[in-house]
Amino acid sequence: MHWSRLAAFAAAPLAALLFAFPAAAQKDAKDKDFEPQVGQAGKDVIWVPTPDEVVERMLRMAQVTPNDYVIDLGAGDGKIAIMAAKKFGARSMGIEYNPEMAKHAQRNAEKAGVAGKARIVQGDIFIADFTKATVITMYLLPALNLKLRPQILAMRPGTRVVSHSFNMDDWEPDETSSMDGRRAYFWLVPANVAGTWAFEATGAGAMEKSELTLEQRYQKLEGTLGLAQQLQAGLRDARLRGFSISFSYVDNASVRRDLTGRVSGNRMEGSFRADNGTEGRWTATKK
Repeated sequence: MHWSRLAAFAAAPLAALLFAFPAAAQKDAKDKDFEPQVGQAGKDVIWVPTPDEVVERMLRMAQVTPNDYVIDLGAGDGKIAIMAAKKFGARSMGIEYNPEMAKHAQRNAEKAGVAGKARIVQGDIFIADFTKATVITMYLLPALNLKLRPQILAMRPGTRVVSHSFNMDDWEPDETSSMDGRRAYFWLVPANVAGTWAFEATGAGAMEKSELTLEQRYQKLEGTLGLAQQLQAGLRDARLRGFSISFSYVDNASVRRDLTGRVSGNRMEGSFRADNGTEGRWTATKK
């Protein structure tokens, strides 16, 4: 091959390489130089950072521990996921739609020394799978909270949910905290117990069988328990807390029984204590 042609062939990949280096360097510099601006537009919301004291209170409301997996919906600069990992020892993930913001947040996690426990990924919170979380955090808008609400209510009972500033409309929070004019709302995802249940109670050597009917609106319950033919006792103080259920009723001997238990799918079981000193166990199976 002619020397000049050989030189031309050799020069071609070298030139391509030289042109590639500035492009890559510019891309890296752009990624590293990105700094979010308060009020910048996102897909559905503008970015406004949550103050550190609010972040900490949100995580304390959820009683986050190293056993938890915290997912922050709309991660922004990553501070909630980072604090969950750094201060509370939890595994965490933030889902952020803006790819530059997601990279910026991941760099923040690396700078904080928690990249092994906290990661921020680019994604759409309305498409992403966050069902494995034990704790959900968010700082969105009321309409977005409502859009997410069906997915959240379908999560494992007992999942803890905390929102900065905005609630879930008629799903009343289990706690509301205030910090210097700001509010944070907390919910426990309730089990689904609405319907009719075959109820059995054993105590003092006797067994009773009955029918339990429950009506549910989120964590609030109403219902009846059959005591005899055509006689339904109304439930008192009925309440759901995640997978925990409690209610009371007064039987035909004027004795009040207080029941507590745990819901597991189509079965409930627990214990009761009556005001005459009787104690026992109870179970219920969904019909």
